[in-house]
Amino acid sequence: MALTIEYNDRAAKDLRKMSPEVARRVVSKINRLGDGLSTDVKRLTNFRPMYRLRVGDWRVLFDLEKDHIVVCRVCHRSEAYE
Repeated sequence: MALTIEYNDRAAKDLRKMSPEVARRVVSKINRLGDGLSTDVKRLTNFRPMYRLRVGDWRVLFDLEKDHIVVCRVCHRSEAYE
């Protein structure tokens, strides 16, 4: 079962701020989430959104709902968990 991927406004803004080559790499990795959660996904404890995807020095913070993934933030690892 393929999961659909949605971006909230903040995540879309984060992607627009990035350099094009980094944004392409991040989006490519996010699109692979639709086929199933990969090994770079970790469930976070006591943090909202509930999951993170690691893409080099970048973190994609997202929630998993019934049949879709909602990407909430895309940020550098130094800013991800503040």
